[in-house]
Amino acid sequence: MNNEVIITCALTGAGDTVGKSEHVPVTPEQIAASAVEAANAGAAVVHIHVRDIETGQGSRDVGLYREVVRRVRDSGVDVVINLTAGMGGDLVIDDEDPLKPVDGTDLVNAQDRLPHVEELLPDICTLDCGSLNFGEGHQLYVSTPDMLRAGAKRVQELGVKPELEIFDTGQLWFATKLIEEGLIDAPPLFQLCMGIPYGAPANPELLQTMVHMLPEGAQWASFAIGRNQLPWVAHSALLGGHVRVGLEDNLYLSKGVKATNGQLVERAVSIVEDLGATVASPADARRILQLKGAAGA
Repeated sequence: MNNEVIITCALTGAGDTVGKSEHVPVTPEQIAASAVEAANAGAAVVHIHVRDIETGQGSRDVGLYREVVRRVRDSGVDVVINLTAGMGGDLVIDDEDPLKPVDGTDLVNAQDRLPHVEELLPDICTLDCGSLNFGEGHQLYVSTPDMLRAGAKRVQELGVKPELEIFDTGQLWFATKLIEEGLIDAPPLFQLCMGIPYGAPANPELLQTMVHMLPEGAQWASFAIGRNQLPWVAHSALLGGHVRVGLEDNLYLSKGVKATNGQLVERAVSIVEDLGATVASPADARRILQLKGAAGA
């Protein structure tokens, strides 16, 4: 069991959730306010996506990231900033002509997924460690081995800690190769992402297997989506990991009761403390993860 648990709050994501809950933040002001709410509730880390203000869809606009991060840093609330670097991997193909990308495609190379990271130098940014059939239909998430090597090298040069997003066991296998190749500094940080179609199912036995596959000395967290999110806090902590909650992955506090990010963090704090563990502060998180900079302090 992990006795010092880092709670990450994933604030908004890029999924089609804006119309499903009035609590999903969209504007930079809303996202930053939600980050502060989550930090005050006990989250040591906030994981940040941004959304187009007009459409509510996920965005790679550096200006939006700049405003969110400025607002969080200017708030005076201490929290570790984790920016997504996964946007730019979406490929939707045409049924009749698979070589023809269609609406919904946003596919760029590794370097073009990182300009906001290069400018803002967060404590952490994500690195999605492989390609995936992303749900139904013809949508794919594309992250090839050489894209990942290029992205990992650039993030390492910037001194930002990569959070290795693992959606299936093959991705975990490849992430260990990045470590062996010297592209990931110690201690590596893994996020085991469960229940996302069609990656690793939200199965506690599978989580245990993936934990056993981690390299020695790794720090790791895990989450599951939807109704499994809050029970997964206990699964992850009991197996020795850190935890993640938030509206990116789940909109409900209980059946029929829509949540805010702060409420989800408060529930995670209760679960961790009921297990007899301590909730890590942002300073604790920086120590545990051996973060290089204090840009998010």
